[in-house]
Amino acid sequence: MANALLILLFPLYLSIPMQASAPTFRLGSTSYVYPGDLVHNAARLAGQVQDIELVLYVTPSGEHNLPTPREVRELARIAADAGMSYTVHLPRDLRSDGGDSLTLARQVIELCAPLSPYAYVMHVDGEGVGADAWHDQALVALAQVADWAGDPQRIALENLESYDPRHLLPFFAALPIARTLDIGHLWKAGMDPLSLIDEWRAEARVMHIHGVRGALGAREDHGTLAWVARAALAAVLARLDGWDGVLTLEVFEDDFFSSRAAFDEA
Repeated sequence: MANALLILLFPLYLSIPMQASAPTFRLGSTSYVYPGDLVHNAARLAGQVQDIELVLYVTPSGEHNLPTPREVRELARIAADAGMSYTVHLPRDLRSDGGDSLTLARQVIELCAPLSPYAYVMHVDGEGVGADAWHDQALVALAQVADWAGDPQRIALENLESYDPRHLLPFFAALPIARTLDIGHLWKAGMDPLSLIDEWRAEARVMHIHGVRGALGAREDHGTLAWVARAALAAVLARLDGWDGVLTLEVFEDDFFSSRAAFDEA
């Protein structure tokens, strides 16, 4: 009787939709999804994401969006209430042989320290990439920023589309810093991200993903993930199974919502 019942119920079991397992990583957004400042976006995004990338800028003319100490306290409160973290994107590509990138990096790190950021995300300036002088000055800059951050694992150096990610490997060998793997930059450069995800994921604290479109060499990026073929997006997400860092949908305004829909579908 029991066996007959199992035979009758087995087709019904097969018809029940299987739910995908929850991601092991934490999903993040940028700080510019809703019209308004950093605090307004944090308040609106709390509960929708587990991390917010504070995209900070300082223009040559002095315009900036660096938060005030009061705003930092409010950001900390919002994150604590929501069980959320922040990643902080430094406003300048780093160089130690000129410019104000290090001065601004120190200012941002000291300003955002009360947030206990999950990571400080940064690029190294690509001018002269590959040359000994380029490597030497960039290594000095990264070591200095790591010292200011207090924990080198909070320094997450990001690849750019303008040069081969392998140029960054000597920095990871020389310093105990983490990595930010920007998948959208790889797509923009015409690279398949899957093998690099496999190589970098153990040391990657953060990953960024965003849509690209257009012909190679003139591609538009930081657009909606709806631009990305579902099979390509699903392949990337499958590679992240078991990874426990922050995956940031690095898009802005309405592109966040269409990206989130594409992410959920994939």
